[in-house]
This record gives sequence, C-alpha cells and structure tokens, in this order.
Amino acid sequence: MTDLTDLGVAAIRDGVRDGAFSAREVAEAFNAAVVRGRGLNAYTVETPERALAAAAAADEARASGALKPLSGVPLGIKDLFATQGVATTAGSRILGGFAPPYESTVSGNLLRAGAGMLGKLNMDEFAMGSSNETSAWGPVLSPWRRNDGGNAPLTPGGSSGGSAAAVAARLAPGVTGTDTGGSIRQPAAFVGIAGIKPTYGRCSRWGMVAFASSLDQAGPMARTVRDCAILLEAMAGFDPKDSTSLDLPVPAWAAALSSDMRGKRIGIPREYRIEGVPAEIDEVWETGIQLMRDAGAEIVEVSLPHTRYALPTYYIIAPAEASSNLARYDGVRYGLRVQPEQGGLTDMYEATRAAGFGAEVKRRIMIGTYVLSAGFYDAYFNRAQKVRALIARDFERVWERCDLILTPTAPSAAFALGEKSNDPIAMYLNDVFAVPASLAGLPAMSVPAGLNAEGLPLGLQLVGKALDEQSVLDAGLALEERAGFTARPEAWW
Repeated sequence: MTDLTDLGVAAIRDGVRDGAFSAREVAEAFNAAVVRGRGLNAYTVETPERALAAAAAADEARASGALKPLSGVPLGIKDLFATQGVATTAGSRILGGFAPPYESTVSGNLLRAGAGMLGKLNMDEFAMGSSNETSAWGPVLSPWRRNDGGNAPLTPGGSSGGSAAAVAARLAPGVTGTDTGGSIRQPAAFVGIAGIKPTYGRCSRWGMVAFASSLDQAGPMARTVRDCAILLEAMAGFDPKDSTSLDLPVPAWAAALSSDMRGKRIGIPREYRIEGVPAEIDEVWETGIQLMRDAGAEIVEVSLPHTRYALPTYYIIAPAEASSNLARYDGVRYGLRVQPEQGGLTDMYEATRAAGFGAEVKRRIMIGTYVLSAGFYDAYFNRAQKVRALIARDFERVWERCDLILTPTAPSAAFALGEKSNDPIAMYLNDVFAVPASLAGLPAMSVPAGLNAEGLPLGLQLVGKALDEQSVLDAGLALEERAGFTARPEAWW
C-alpha cells in the first residue's frame, strides 16, 4: 500500500469512502509522522487523541453510510485559531497557558465537516513575521535544504510557517493558514505547496486571534489546488458573529474546477518587474506566462500604478490595527500576568507586556501607536487609507482588460534562518508581491512552478476579482498541471 502520509485531502477522503483503508489507519500514520517530524518544530501542541476520535467517528459513519465531506481527513490547525480546550497562543508568551472555552468558526466548520485535528501549528508571534523566527516557541525549520552541499537551516516562510512545513514534510495532508499581507502565499511558495487567500470576508474571523482586522483572512494550504478548493469549501461561509463576514452561499469550487483557460485574459503588471529581484524569479514568471498561453489564455500587459506605494501603506495600516487589537493583552483577564512586588495596576500592565511580547510585536505596536497619535494620524494613517483606496481602484480598472493577474509570489526562494532577522526592512520586502491583493481584499493563490538552481521551490501568484475564487482556482489548476511540479524535500529530520 502507498504510504498514507503521501496522500492528499482528496485521496484520503475518497480512499476512506471507498474502503481502501480506514480512517484510523490514516490518523495513526499522520500521528506517527508528527512525532517523527518534531525536529522541524512545526507543531506547538500535538493532539493525537483528537485525530483518532475523529477517525473512529468517520469509520462508524462509513459503516452507516453517513460520511461527511472531510470524514477521515486529519488536519493541522494554525495556532491563531481558537480551539476549545486546546492551548491557543498565537505564537506568543503573553497567551501562554490559554486554552479557550470556545472554538473558532473556521476550525469548527472543518470539525463539523468530519475532519480530525493533529495539533496546533507554530507561527510568527501574532502573525507578525515572514520567516517564523518571531515565534515564542522557536523557529520552524523548512524541510527543504539547498542542493549545494550546505546544511544551513532555511525558513519555511511566515507567518504560516508551521502550516507550510507540516504539509511539505507530510506531517499533515492539509492545514489552515491565515494571510494578512501574504502569510499563506509566501510560505506556500517557499516550501512548494499550494495556498489560497480568499476574498476578504469569505471565511469568518470569529475566534481567530486578531492582528490587523481589515486585512486578516483565513485560508487553506495543501499539496494541490484541488485539495485547497475542498478545504476552502468547508472553511468558508457566513457567520453572524463576524461583522465582516459575507452573507453569500459557498460555491462548489472543487466540483467546478477546470484547467481550460481559453477565453481568459491574464494580466502581467509591469510594476511587478522590480529592479534587484534575482533573475530566477523573472525566469519562473516567464515560464508561467508561457504555461498560461499553452492553456489557452490571452496574455496582456497591464498597469497597477500605485503598486509602488503598497508596502509602505501596508506597514502603516497593519501596525496601527495591531496596536489597537493588542491593547487587550494586559494581564487582567487571560494569559500571562507579571505582578511587580512594588507598584500598582499600571506597573502590572507594563511588566506583563514587556515580558509577554517579543521584539517584532513591540516594534509594530510602537509604529502603530505612533501613526495613530494625535499629531500624526492625518499625516500617516489617514493618508495610508487614501492610498489603499487608490490601490483597490487600480485593480478595478485592470479588470476591464483582464480576468486574472499572474505575478511571482515572493521576491526570492527561501532564505536561511537568521539571514534577515536583524534587518526589518529586508524582511518586510518579502511581502512586496503579496501585499497589494491583501490591501484590495482580493482572492490570491500561490502555486509551485519550479525549482531554482539550488533546488529550492519557487511559486507563482494568481490574483482574481473579488468573489471569483473559482477563476483563481481554475488558473491555479492549469498552472499546476502544466508546471508538473512533483519535487519534495528529502527527509532529514
């Protein structure tokens, strides 16, 4: 029998339904893989008993003919999602020991669809990072290594680094991720898997620890486009508990998948050709353009003139919202509390936040507090909001000329841990291609497209119109089929 951990979401679902293997066998195989993969530090909490309980329910459901859409499929859950009775820390010491008495809407939707939970996945603290090095529980190691003979540990990307590493290393067939400015797409590109950020509001944010509320969006990460479509169907849906949730039906994305791009126009934005980007990024982009032509698409050059302002706009708006959202972590109601021997309530606030937050979180809180202050609100935050509107308008105008946009996902392949951690600006530049779609609230997906000269994955990004996840998934499937990416990391962990 094929190693069950080599199977993806669709193959496991279908295999359990057809009786090729039991859900318990699948759960046991992935539980064992999680243990073997501890060297990657992808999981912060392991929940093998929950995976087995869901498997038992799936096997009973098969016997009674009452299988659910994800029966028999065990998943990893990013530590940003509240999971009832299971530690939820958002990668931060300030939430150490917090086990919520409620379940996030997204993880609850997946569990109700029959999925099991393998555990909670490591992440950058409060989703603030592009390398998974800001986690209070230590960095996640990418399962990939360069083929140059060196063994420098590489980043799996961030903030959904634990999610990306788990899928690439076969520690889970699929996972949840979150994307504020590229945190699903960039790590997916770094480890050679697929990941989609849906339209803002498709997936509920209720029970998802907030970073930047107008940008945060949940989405799936898996080995294939089809698996992402299956998971997104289960995750999405209207939630009256989230005021930003879209009251719309969830389409049958997986059943409608088609890789025929005839009649589709793919836009290539000239502003994404950035000076200083390695030649390998432009080369994989050109390859992707040709693959889209082969699929029947028409290629058109387009312009997104305000793209150059996207990154500074994002790094004003996101820290401002983070400053507001993270004010709730004060040591009073839950999580860490540090009470100095001398002093009162204010001293407790200061001591708790000083001990509980990491350096990157403190940096962004300070930036956000500054741009929201009375003397600078109009000069920074209000102006950034106006530029955000211009960026969104650029996309609206572009849709008159094309149906989708194709770009690189990230400006480089995975880099070594520690390589950029002392240079915040260099780290922030990892989001240069991903941020515009986030600011506009558009669906965007990363699909693996090839390897660089060092044998590391490179991804391409597809951006679509609001609520048109189907076109994004279809184009992702066309790219996936024609790129034929089958590379996987060799197990060293």
